[in-house]
Amino acid sequence: MANTPQAKKRIRRNERRNEINGARVSRIRTFVKKVEAAILAGDKAAAVEALKVAQPEMQRGITKGVLHRNTVARKVSRLTKRVAALG
Repeated sequence: MANTPQAKKRIRRNERRNEINGARVSRIRTFVKKVEAAILAGDKAAAVEALKVAQPEMQRGITKGVLHRNTVARKVSRLTKRVAALG
């Protein structure tokens, strides 16, 4: 258990950040799922629009420190490739 005031504050802060970061990652996953749903439905127009909305959200995840930039680059690349394959 934390003894110092600094350690106690750190625990409180970590709990708050965990909630915020969890919500952020969940929001990003939701946007990605919308793109994947449009791809599975075969609706290219909807997939393109969903990707346009999802991409900035994923980039924001990088700046906020909840996702690694290479992870986002890989996921965006794969989604873009799948959307482009719809024809």
